[in-house]
Amino acid sequence: MPKKLLITEKPSVAMEFAKALKINAVRKNGYLESEEWIITWCVGHLVTMSYPEKYDEKLSKWRLETLPFIPDEWKYEIIPAVQNQFNIVQELLKREDVEEIYNAGDSGREGEYIQRLVFMMAKPNPNAKMKRVWIDSQTEEEIIRGIKEARDLSEYDSLSDSAYLRAKEDYLIGINFSRLLSIIYGRRVAKEANLERASISVGRVMTCVLGMIVEREREIRNFLKTKYYKVVGEFGGEQSSFKAEWKVTENSKVYNSPKLYNETGFKKEEDAKDFITSLIGKEAKVTEVKKSKQKENAPLLFNLAEIQNECTKRFKIKPDETLEIIQNLYEKKLVTYPRTDARVLSTAVAKEISKNLNGIAKGFKDEEIQGYIKKMVDEKYSTNLVKTKYVNDSKITDHYAITPTGQGYENYDKLPELQKQVYKVIVKRFLAIFYPSAEFNKIAVTINIENEVFNTSGKVCIKQGYLEILKPKNVEDKKGKEEDNTAGEGLVSDKSEADLKSNQESENNIDILNTLKKGQNIEVVNFETKDSETSPPTRYNSGSIILAMENAGKLIEDEELREQIKGAGIGTSATRAEIMKKLEKIKYIEINSKTQIITPTNYGEIIYDVVANSMKDLLNPKLTASWEKGLDMVAKKEIEPGVFMRKIRKLYKIEI
Repeated sequence: MPKKLLITEKPSVAMEFAKALKINAVRKNGYLESEEWIITWCVGHLVTMSYPEKYDEKLSKWRLETLPFIPDEWKYEIIPAVQNQFNIVQELLKREDVEEIYNAGDSGREGEYIQRLVFMMAKPNPNAKMKRVWIDSQTEEEIIRGIKEARDLSEYDSLSDSAYLRAKEDYLIGINFSRLLSIIYGRRVAKEANLERASISVGRVMTCVLGMIVEREREIRNFLKTKYYKVVGEFGGEQSSFKAEWKVTENSKVYNSPKLYNETGFKKEEDAKDFITSLIGKEAKVTEVKKSKQKENAPLLFNLAEIQNECTKRFKIKPDETLEIIQNLYEKKLVTYPRTDARVLSTAVAKEISKNLNGIAKGFKDEEIQGYIKKMVDEKYSTNLVKTKYVNDSKITDHYAITPTGQGYENYDKLPELQKQVYKVIVKRFLAIFYPSAEFNKIAVTINIENEVFNTSGKVCIKQGYLEILKPKNVEDKKGKEEDNTAGEGLVSDKSEADLKSNQESENNIDILNTLKKGQNIEVVNFETKDSETSPPTRYNSGSIILAMENAGKLIEDEELREQIKGAGIGTSATRAEIMKKLEKIKYIEINSKTQIITPTNYGEIIYDVVANSMKDLLNPKLTASWEKGLDMVAKKEIEPGVFMRKIRKLYKIEI
C-alpha cells in the first residue's frame, strides 16, 4: 500500500501530528508507522556546513595566505551526535512505497533550512511528491488544515534560498573575519585581557549587537551630569492652589539669554532667583484654558520581541528562557506560533476569532480572566476586528501575532507556575483588544505674567476601558531599577504605569483647573526654584536589547538608507535570543541575573576596539540590517539569490 511520509522537527511534535491524524501507529526505532502514514522527526539540526579543513587539511591552520576562504562548491556533513536519526530519516525518504513526503518542519526560515539540508543530503525517492505543511498552531484542527492544504514544496524554494544564503554569509563572516582578526590581533588582545591566548570571534549580528552594548556603556561612562534650575509658580489661594512651570518664549525678557541652560531652566540658581524677584508683585492672568477628551486604544498584540521584553521586565528572565516557555506553550496547543515578527492578525483569522474567545471562556478556569470575558459578554463588546488596527494583512509575512488558541487546557494544570503566568500575560493582551478605549479628561492652562509664561495640565481617567485588563498591579519599587531605553515601541504596562502615577497628581489639580476662565486674574501664592539635572542614557536589559535589535533600522543615520530598509532589524525573531546567549557564553557581555541589566566585559570592550579599528562596518546596524532586508527580498522573490551572493563575495575583496 502506498505510504505518506511526514517529517517534523522533534519527537513531541510528531506525536501531536499522529494524534491529530488519529492514526493507530506502531512506534518503531525513530519513527511511527501505520497503514497510510509514516511519521518521523529531526532532532533540531541533523546537517551542518563543513569547516574549511574538510575542503583542505592545510586550512586547519590559521594563516593569512589562506584568506579569504570562499568555496565555489559548498560542503555539508551529518552532525555525528545525530547520525543515527539521520540514517533513519534517510532510509524512510528513500523507500519506494513512499508516494508523498510532507515537510512539517517549524514554519519559518530556520525550520525550512533544517529540512532542506536533510533532503539535500538524503536524496529522497525521486518519484515521491514533495509537499510543505505550514501551520500557525499545533491544535488538531490547524494540523489537519495544514496537511489538507499542504502546497508543493517548490513554492517555498525562495524561502529555502534565503535560508541557505543566511547560513553562507554568517559562515563566511565568522570563518574569515574571526581568523583574520585572531591572526593579526590575537596576541595583543590576550595581553590586554591578561589571557594566555585569545581567539577573536566575530559575527554578522553578534558583533553589531556587541557594538550597541559597548557604545551605550561608553555613553553612560562619559556622560557628565549638568545641573540646572527651573522656575515654578504656585497659583490660586491658600485653600486650593496648583503649581505651573515657567518656559521661555520669544516674548520673554530672557529669550536667547546666555544665562539659560535650556528653554525650561537657568544654568545658575542665583539667576533663577533673580528672575523670580523680577516677577514678584506683578499681575498674573490666565491666557488659555484648553479642555479636551483623549482616547487611548489597547496596544497591538505580542510578537516574540515584545513578549520577550515584557517577560524580562515582569519576571526578570532572559529572552531565551521566554522563547523556551512560549515554545512549550505552543507545543501544548495553548498559543500560536511564537517566532513571529507580526503584532497583528490576518483578515482570515480575525473573522474566526470568536473560536479563540469561546475556547478561553469554556476552558480557562481562571477567575480574573473569566471576569473579563463575562464583562465582554454583558457589555456586548464587539468581536469584529476586521477594520481595526489589530488586523493588517500587509504587516504579516510568515505568521500573525502570538495569541491564545483557546485550546490545550488539558495541559495547563501541569505547567510550572512561571509558564502559567506567561500564558496569562498573553491572554490578557489578547482580551484587551476587544475592550473599548480608555478615556481621559485633559485640561491645559497657560498663565502669563508680563509675557512670562507658566504652563500646567491635568489628566484624569474617566473610563478605564482596556486598562481594566492591562492596568499595572503591585507596581515594583523603582529604587535602583534602570528603565528601558530602546529603539522599539514602549509597552503598554510602562505607559499605563506612568499615566496612573500622573493621575494621582492630576486628579488633585483638575478640579481646581476646571474652575479657571480665560482672561481672569489669578493670585500668585509663591515662586520657587526646582533643581533638575540631565540624565545619561540607560543600559539595555536582556529584553530591551531584543526590541532594539528588532528596530535597529531606526538607528541608521542616513535618512534615504533608513527608509530603504524600513522595517529591517538585525537578526530574526528566531535567532536574537541565541545571539545574546552566545555573547554571554564567550564572555563579551555580562547579564545581571537579578535585574537582567547588560554590561560589556573588559574583554568585550577590547574586542570592540579591535573591530572598530579594523573593520568598523561590522559594528554598524546599516550593514547587518541591509543584509537582513536583502534576505527578505530573496524570500519574497524580489531579487535573485545569485545577485545577493555576488554582493556577499564583494565584501571579501579586501587587502589582507
